[in-house]
Amino acid sequence: MSGEARPAEAESTVHEERHGSGLTAPGRGRRDATAPVVLARGLRKTYPGVEAVRGVDLTVPAGTTFGFLGPNGAGKSTTIAMLCTLARPTGGRATVAGADVSADPAAVRRRIGLVFQDLTVDGDLTAAENLRFHADLYGLPRRTARRRVADMLALVGLHDRRDSLVRTFSGGMKRRLEIARGLLHAPQVLFLDEPTLGLDPRSRAQVWDHLHHVRDRRSVTLFLTTHYLDEAEHCDRIAVIDGGRIVAEGTPAALKAAVGADRIALRTADDTAATGALRERFGLRAHADPGGLLLHVPDGASFVPRLCDGLGVPVLSVAVTRPSLDDVFLRCTGRTLRGVDGGTP
Repeated sequence: MSGEARPAEAESTVHEERHGSGLTAPGRGRRDATAPVVLARGLRKTYPGVEAVRGVDLTVPAGTTFGFLGPNGAGKSTTIAMLCTLARPTGGRATVAGADVSADPAAVRRRIGLVFQDLTVDGDLTAAENLRFHADLYGLPRRTARRRVADMLALVGLHDRRDSLVRTFSGGMKRRLEIARGLLHAPQVLFLDEPTLGLDPRSRAQVWDHLHHVRDRRSVTLFLTTHYLDEAEHCDRIAVIDGGRIVAEGTPAALKAAVGADRIALRTADDTAATGALRERFGLRAHADPGGLLLHVPDGASFVPRLCDGLGVPVLSVAVTRPSLDDVFLRCTGRTLRGVDGGTP
């Protein structure tokens, strides 16, 4: 990948030095600004006995934060692998930053950054050394690399730790360093595969603060996968993926509005009997959940008194919430994302 990146990076460096444009990605000025930065049509990936991705269509505008929301095994990472040229599509086609992932993978790699699900920074190097090594892989001239390393460490709040060994960093600091590394060569799209997996809530919030800052300051498109419901709320648009297919797409607000009903979480003395009573007496279908039963009604607050009075089963607890992304997933797939693999940490 390093050898393929050098020619276009040299071109980018010349443009940068002549025009003082900061982090100008290869080819950014020559593309149609109205064209989608990620475009996929009928994208498929099949392994022996497994169809991992089944005809995915995507249109991602430049400068947005786009998220894949779905459980583990839904096809999120496989789709990103194809878009990043780490896996060859079995069918369909896709372009990233104007380059075809199958016909011109080298051009795609020059124009993207990638933060893997597993941490890959070298703990025996300092933060600055990790970034300088990445700069060498992309053939950045020493003066340009020195400036970009300083800029990126400042951008993710690690400038004061530039000379510290990475093995002394917390998980959140390592993730922020990987984001800095992914941005070092001025990509047009930064792909993040489960960017906050395994981090504590405070570290996750810090990573997202820096990601928002990155997008606003560097005009980069963020494309991420997640199975965390609250993380998906940070996205401008979400594609809900399950079983290798996109089952819903839109803004978080629009997807939740389409559900249209309040969620009632119900715990009773006999959930099996309560499920039957809800169906027979109220015409409602309840879904089993680790915490009890879930059902949806147009006006949950006014329905609760009728529910408790007419259910015929002792009610231990009841809670009403407005529609969430978990409700969107439930509506599209028939099960909750929380119930699948812990959608909320």
